[in-house]
Amino acid sequence: MSSLVQSPTLEILAREPEVFSIWKGPPFNNGQPLVKLEKVPCTAARFSENGSRLMVTKSNTVISVQDCCSSTEIRSFDIPSLLAATLSPFGTYLQTFQKSTTPQDKNVVLWEVQTGAAVYRHFQKNMSKTTWPSIVFTSDESVACRMATNEIQFFDSKDFSKGIIHRLRLPGIAAIELSKAPGPYIAAFVPESKGIPASVQIFSCNKDTQTQPIARRSFFRCSTVVLHWNKISSGVLVVAQSDVDKSNQSYYGESKLNYLTTDGSHEGLVPLRKEGPVHDVQWSYSGLEFAVVYGFMPARATIFDRKCNPLLELGQGSYNTIRFNPKGRLICLAGFGNLPGDMAFWDYTEKKLLGTTKAEWSVTSEWSPDGRYFMTATTAPRLQIDNGIKIFRYDGSLYFKKMFNKLYQADWKPEAPEQFDDINELLKSVETLKIDNNEKKVQVPKSSPETRSNVQASSVQKPAAYRPPHAKNAASVKAELFGGMAPSEEISKNALRNKKRREKQKEKKAAEASAAAGSS
Repeated sequence: MSSLVQSPTLEILAREPEVFSIWKGPPFNNGQPLVKLEKVPCTAARFSENGSRLMVTKSNTVISVQDCCSSTEIRSFDIPSLLAATLSPFGTYLQTFQKSTTPQDKNVVLWEVQTGAAVYRHFQKNMSKTTWPSIVFTSDESVACRMATNEIQFFDSKDFSKGIIHRLRLPGIAAIELSKAPGPYIAAFVPESKGIPASVQIFSCNKDTQTQPIARRSFFRCSTVVLHWNKISSGVLVVAQSDVDKSNQSYYGESKLNYLTTDGSHEGLVPLRKEGPVHDVQWSYSGLEFAVVYGFMPARATIFDRKCNPLLELGQGSYNTIRFNPKGRLICLAGFGNLPGDMAFWDYTEKKLLGTTKAEWSVTSEWSPDGRYFMTATTAPRLQIDNGIKIFRYDGSLYFKKMFNKLYQADWKPEAPEQFDDINELLKSVETLKIDNNEKKVQVPKSSPETRSNVQASSVQKPAAYRPPHAKNAASVKAELFGGMAPSEEISKNALRNKKRREKQKEKKAAEASAAAGSS
């Protein structure tokens, strides 16, 4: 990136009960963030995918869409019986879901934000993770489609007045996922039915090439799937989950990781080296590698290339979360939720551990768009106490911490990572600083092998004897009871008598042994 182009300022959205604030930074001046917007009334708030617009739900009926650069309102929508709302990736469209009583009520409405006009309406009975948003877009908004009964309906994303422009028939379809730009492709999941195995199929979004799937993978014992496309639309990872584990090793069922490519080079299982559930999967920003946390605890973490060859083993531990740095090279491995909150920061290019730390009770976690900071948040309603935000540097050192009485949300404002300086320059400067510090240390003169062996032998300590939990604080309790006297200073008369008796017995035995040796 040219040095003449200034990098954008990082921003953080923090939502408390009925209000939200937006901070500027990090870095922070004097250790505290500069507040851009303070305590704006809302019940919900969310950035568009590219960070250009902000959707603020002010009440059960009013939604405001704001421009993030000028912090001004573009348009306000008054929508009765509102249940859910979301923005398209560029913030061009607002999609709302309203409570409906009859199929005649077209309760899903797509609004054009700039004009405020309703460009498309349809009826949807209920809402779930797989059916909302109802109309989905590619990241560049070039393709828009909707999953309906036994088919996928495609629209002209520039002109919704044309209605449905073509359909892709898939009997029993239960979930879809559009690829990122470029592409585009769509992955579709059809569950098991009447002895026919479940399947995930990849189709082109081009009407002329949709007659046959580009790739297909079938599997039994699969009730749901989670689909993960990479950034370059060349492959999709499929976490296939079943409600029942026939091996009876897990109460939560079992999961398998499959991988399909758009060029047909790979359709099969990812070779994981430990049995157990797939806890987390994430692609790198380049789309050339992906990381998996898997297996029964202690879980294992491995980075693979896009041909499913293992590149780096990150070891085992209490982990269930993995996050790739958006600038590449760095990765955070963590154990959140019901795990202790251990975090390990790796430079996977150099294959070395940069640092470890802990962030207990974290609910959400993500890298900053510039790749220099990692934010964790403890939020309600998952946890009602100890709510707060922690920001760590890329090596795991704590940079900032703020506690809240109640915190519902903490998000980075999305920015394109390409707008920021390369993090490799920062890593090189830190390495140079470390080398300079090491050179300033006093060098210890070389010693002989005998001296080194003696030092090593003396430095090895014997393992400490086991002490039960109730005895660990015994020293402090005794000090309080006996007026501050240390336990080592209080030796009873019986202990002295026993000590003297043992010493006399040792002397007597030594004398007898020397006498016996002299007579012989």
